[in-house]
Amino acid sequence: MKQNGKFSYWIIGALLLFIIFSLIPWEKAIPKGPKVGIVEINMPITDSKNIVKDLNYFSGRSDISAIVVRLDTPGGGVAASQEIYDKVKSISKKNIKPIIASMGGVAASGGYYISLGADTIVANPGTATGSIGVIMTYPVVQELMEKIGIDHETIKSGKMKDAGSIFRYLTDKERRYFQTLIDDLHKQFVLAVSAERNLSIEIVEQLASGQVFSGLQALENGLIDILGNMEDAVILAAKKSGHKGKPMMIYPPEEKKGLLDVLFGDIFQGSSIGNFNSYPQPEYKMLNNLK
Repeated sequence: MKQNGKFSYWIIGALLLFIIFSLIPWEKAIPKGPKVGIVEINMPITDSKNIVKDLNYFSGRSDISAIVVRLDTPGGGVAASQEIYDKVKSISKKNIKPIIASMGGVAASGGYYISLGADTIVANPGTATGSIGVIMTYPVVQELMEKIGIDHETIKSGKMKDAGSIFRYLTDKERRYFQTLIDDLHKQFVLAVSAERNLSIEIVEQLASGQVFSGLQALENGLIDILGNMEDAVILAAKKSGHKGKPMMIYPPEEKKGLLDVLFGDIFQGSSIGNFNSYPQPEYKMLNNLK
């Protein structure tokens, strides 16, 4: 009986040691060459919070030598794209650590805007990028409502308060108003490209027709720095930090998800239903998603 009891203690002790060792962040405790933090943006940009959080996470880790922002997105919201760009630019400007933009299949409009803040922009020859411009689309159900006999009443405090309502067509004045807004946001995009890529306003305006460029065309037009894949970008990031050897790619810790998030979160996040908003919103986004 005593021998069986001692054997049980050994088993319990071994299990406890296994649990303790599994909880130790060995990637931090045992250095194995330069570590490069990877921040992925691989869907339409609707919010900046999580991306900025990941960028802050890596910029604050002393064991991370450099950061690579992996872009595979058609773009998205204007403000969200600008906020992520500002954070990338801040890391680059403060020289906290090298930060490289790596473009995948698509890095257009808002995705390209974000890349402007990086130290170096790397794209594949066949990457779809550019699409410098602003777009605003929304449905109009006026005729449908008339056919089924439904009216929609609006009480407003100003003439432009319900401009862009899905329940009626725009007036000429409202269309001019929205065009002015789009033109201003477009100008902001053009100025950012001009400043970050050291191109004249005239050249950028010629490129900023909303058209998509291949990675090779983007290189020829001065919109990116070099051609290469994800691995090339990671190696470049490590070299810029002054390290040699094969770098380790470190990803942000995954957030714990509840059952509903697991079942429905990704569905709604990537769907038009999840992102539906009755008010028209300007976007730095490629309309025809190539992904």
